Amino acid sequence: MTDPPVLRPGGPIVVGTDGSAPAGQAVAFALHEARLRGTRLRAVCAYEYAPTQHSGFEWTAGSGPGGGPVPQQSDLVTQAVADSVEELQRQLGGPPVDVEIVCERGRPAQVILDASKDACLVVVGSRGSGAWGRLTLGSTSTEVVHHARLPVVVVPAEHDTDPS
Repeated sequence: MTDPPVLRPGGPIVVGTDGSAPAGQAVAFALHEARLRGTRLRAVCAYEYAPTQHSGFEWTAGSGPGGGPVPQQSDLVTQAVADSVEELQRQLGGPPVDVEIVCERGRPAQVILDASKDACLVVVGSRGSGAWGRLTLGSTSTEVVHHARLPVVVVPAEHDTDPS
């Protein structure tokens, strides 16, 4: 038996972001929702040292001393998230939303879940590629949906529907 959802009407909206286009769509949705609810936004980004992967904000995971992560990696990721959220706020217009940036090293779903303990809503993007991808959720989205104890919105990725 699962525990019932915990509703926290005054808490922030938590949104997972990794610099990808689907994550940008999730952040835009979360910003709009935060404005509607009159609450703040917590933009959460998880990073891991993965020198062979280069997507989203992982470009900051360059080689530091001894072949490990760059010592300033957290600062670089935090600034990248802040810049992208600020740009989305500018594009959306309207009154600004108070935004807290959380960047933690770890598995994305767990970092998002940990950051949502006092939240009223979690927003994540869905990564889809091709026909099969449009029918399934990404691994982070799936884990958040299955383990969150509060409402979760999965923002579907926009796909080009123009056949030409």
